[in-house]
Amino acid sequence: KASIRAKVEHPFRLVKQQFGYAKVRYRGLVKNTARLTMLFALGNLWMARRQLMEAQG
Repeated sequence: KASIRAKVEHPFRLVKQQFGYAKVRYRGLVKNTARLTMLFALGNLWMARRQLMEAQG
């Protein structure tokens, strides 16, 4: 269970620590959902940056 939890919680740590998302900034679910979606997409790129750089050359 701990290994699964670590895989799931790592993106949340990344969004909070690297991108500074500690509190919601906007009123309304739509804007906050859009911001979280963007931050998790950036988090995916951040975690895959090494593979992307190797593929580039």
